[in-house]
Amino acid sequence: MKTKKVPERICVGCKEAKEKRSMIRVVKNADTGISLDPAGKKNGRGAYICKNTQCLEKAVKSKGLERSLKTAIPQDIIIQLKEEMSTFETR
Repeated sequence: MKTKKVPERICVGCKEAKEKRSMIRVVKNADTGISLDPAGKKNGRGAYICKNTQCLEKAVKSKGLERSLKTAIPQDIIIQLKEEMSTFETR
């Protein structure tokens, strides 16, 4: 039998390649703006981050998230993303 290929994505914070399902997608959408997409199904331009706030902070500090989403990210959106990310860390 063939082994099924596991899709991998690179975290914009720590720059490590990991399984797509073990990461959270951050989406820029014309309708909703910038939000977290834990299911990975929303429409829009996406960037992947590990499920911890340290990677989110690294991505914001190095502007990796802004480069991936091709837009400037306001500070209030960053605070909102950190709050949402903390809910995923506790799971």
